Amino acid sequence: MEERKNAEHFLDLIRKSRRGRFKLYIGMSAGVGKTYRMLQDAHNLLHSGIDVRIGYIETHNRKETHELLEGIPFIARRSLFYKGKQLEELDVSAVLNIHPEVVIIDELAHTNIEGSKNTKRWQDVLEILDAGINVISAVNIQHIESLNEEVKAITGVEVKERVPDSVVDSADEVVNIDLTAEELINRLKDGKIYESSKIQAALQNFFKNEHILQLREMALKEVASQVQRKVEIEVQPQRWVRKERFLACISSNEIKAKNVIRKTARLAGYYNSSWLVLYVQVPAERADRIALNKQRHLINNFKLATELGGEIVKIEACRVADEILALCEQRHITTVCIGKPRLSLFRILLSTDTFRRLLAQLSKKDIDLIILS
Repeated sequence: MEERKNAEHFLDLIRKSRRGRFKLYIGMSAGVGKTYRMLQDAHNLLHSGIDVRIGYIETHNRKETHELLEGIPFIARRSLFYKGKQLEELDVSAVLNIHPEVVIIDELAHTNIEGSKNTKRWQDVLEILDAGINVISAVNIQHIESLNEEVKAITGVEVKERVPDSVVDSADEVVNIDLTAEELINRLKDGKIYESSKIQAALQNFFKNEHILQLREMALKEVASQVQRKVEIEVQPQRWVRKERFLACISSNEIKAKNVIRKTARLAGYYNSSWLVLYVQVPAERADRIALNKQRHLINNFKLATELGGEIVKIEACRVADEILALCEQRHITTVCIGKPRLSLFRILLSTDTFRRLLAQLSKKDIDLIILS
């Protein structure tokens, strides 16, 4: 068994060494200059004798960005008809066949046209990276999965196209493209982001000064977190530090359990640690008894947790607190995350006589308990 594990570990190292390098630009919103910087990178690489191609770029007809296209080789896009219109997508097969050293692929969160090999462009990028091709791409902070609820709370807009945190975490280099709120608003007013008919509506909605400031803070924190992860992975620690391991506890009737999952994922990402989601199926929630809407929420939450890199643990039992304690012991959990008291899980815990024992045992084992809003 040990020999097999060692062999698998070695095989994993070989695969990683063959994988392409991934550079990702992150911005607080459209118009900060992510595409411009990618094209600058392309020119610098060309001057250094590197075979770099444009796989997909979106200049949005911005003059200074469009001018940078000159001199950079293109890989022809795939053309297809959808709902009576001729549209273009990244041609993954062409990229793989040509196999350039570096390919520029814009709009990482883009949803591909129905009938494409992959549903999302980030899946295209992962396939290209696995083929040993280096990729430079870009994404706005509002498209990162675990930040979706925070962005919605700030802007009032729910972003539908999202990128799993694991894809961002896989980047070898993450670069923040930063502007002040004043600079970005001036670019918008000068017509450098949207056409004139859309400017006023943008100023009254997404591009409000207070929205930009908060999104800017989120982008800066995300990139700082990614740098911290890289330091922890690549720099040998000088002293022993506790290895964090998080456990998110949810129940089927937590409609907002996704918030607990997302926040636990963010915490785990910050500490560069693994995390689990525990669902204890009590007798009243057996497959033949659970309401369909609860079952639907549960399935969606499991899917979300998996996309964010969490491991799902499902247990059939009567005593929720006992199962939390047992799993903490088995999996060396350092932090337990649960929803605030109005959530049903907390009511389940309070309704048992083991809740005080849960707190006492967590304290004895040096396990933190975080109650998330």
